[in-house]
Amino acid sequence: MNDQELVFKIRDLDFFYGEKKALSKINMDILPRKVTALIGPSGCGKSTFLRCLNRMNDTISGTRLTGKVLLRGEDIYAPDVDLVYLRQRVGMVFQKPNPFPQSVYDNVAFGPRVLGITSSSAELDEIVERSLRRAAVWDDVKGQLDQNALGLSLGQQQRLCIARVLAVDADVILMDEPASALDPIATGKIEDLIHELKERYTIVIVTHNMQQAARVSDVTGLFWLGELIEFNPTEKLFTNPDHELTEAYITGRMG
Repeated sequence: MNDQELVFKIRDLDFFYGEKKALSKINMDILPRKVTALIGPSGCGKSTFLRCLNRMNDTISGTRLTGKVLLRGEDIYAPDVDLVYLRQRVGMVFQKPNPFPQSVYDNVAFGPRVLGITSSSAELDEIVERSLRRAAVWDDVKGQLDQNALGLSLGQQQRLCIARVLAVDADVILMDEPASALDPIATGKIEDLIHELKERYTIVIVTHNMQQAARVSDVTGLFWLGELIEFNPTEKLFTNPDHELTEAYITGRMG
């Protein structure tokens, strides 16, 4: 697969918070329309790595990155990169749902309005409905589009936040422990949604839940102390890992 066919090609990525090295020599290829899960103990660098993929770490002073992060063959750390466009293409869903304190409709319409994606209110209505449908939350909210999004359940809020990412024509969806604040039923809905979304989108998910990684992902990477220890098809990593450390972690002997 050439660089353009890969979604992300990461080579020799090192990342620093000030003098502290948080990630070391990360090499990874992220494939289109697959779910890539990142697992590992707390503080091992998986969320830091996730935020490297849409330059969210740029908002933290004193950070720096070396190496290459190519998005469909283009270096996202080149000096002329448009960060607004990058984060439109590579959307982020956070651990805790973060809807804006405004109506359900305005939450989803926000991105298309700011980016000038639509030319008419009818087109905007269409985008809002399509995004809510794709995020599997339309049936829950179609009768309350003008109500404050903060009145939704946590699971509905998280699916609304996913709809917000979809509304701006994202190519990649980054998810940082998207179900950790949710109950088992809402978690199941998010996992079902991930399966549906990968038909159209590339998804990278950080999860502390190894069972969840096994259920939702095609490929899994184990991070340990800032290094990528193993990166393999999920079934292989969980049943026949290449590294003793991987086996020790997934069987609970370490971590």
